[in-house]
Amino acid sequence: MLVLHYTGMASAALALERLCDPAAQVSAHYLIDEDGAAYALVAEGRRAWHAGLSYWAGERDINSRSIGIELQNPGHGPDYHAFPPEQMRALIELARGILARHAIPPERVLGHSDVAPSRKQDPGELFDWQGLAAAGIGRWPPALRKPQPVGLGPAGGEGETRELQHQLARFGYAIGANGRYDAATRAAVAAFQRHFRPVAVNGLADGETRGLLAALLDR
Repeated sequence: MLVLHYTGMASAALALERLCDPAAQVSAHYLIDEDGAAYALVAEGRRAWHAGLSYWAGERDINSRSIGIELQNPGHGPDYHAFPPEQMRALIELARGILARHAIPPERVLGHSDVAPSRKQDPGELFDWQGLAAAGIGRWPPALRKPQPVGLGPAGGEGETRELQHQLARFGYAIGANGRYDAATRAAVAAFQRHFRPVAVNGLADGETRGLLAALLDR
């Protein structure tokens, strides 16, 4: 897997200091600054502590199965902003090499919020997943042409909610099918929206969100 993060810190210098501090118990294989400068911190063949408590498609020890890239960005808050073109170009160049060396398929290029939806939001809705997929890294859903499913939220029926949960679990998210539109369901839907429908992230499985999920499952 390739897992993308933002640092959530004010500068790359502060992020480097933390990522290189053994007492912090957090690390990543790479850090990319906003100007495109890339720092190699942990050898790709070694385990880095970047994902924390996480899950994807039956795998729980994500740190042992992934390469983590931190992107300098202050993160959600008043200073959260889009990732600059220089940073994205550096990411694309680095990621292409990683995918080639480790035979990582598109469906295993993920955000931290995908593997830990109840805890994390990064890299967030301002990250250009569509542009990354256009560069051959990761996935992006096709345009929806057929009628979209009816929207679904906390007031939805048990059967429909269970079907949605099954779809989210098939896609890879850590979610059980209990038929309740609970906090875990809302978090998984919000994570999906951040990645594939970033214009509106609310955790509600509206028709467009459900249609995009179904389209990706069909590919």
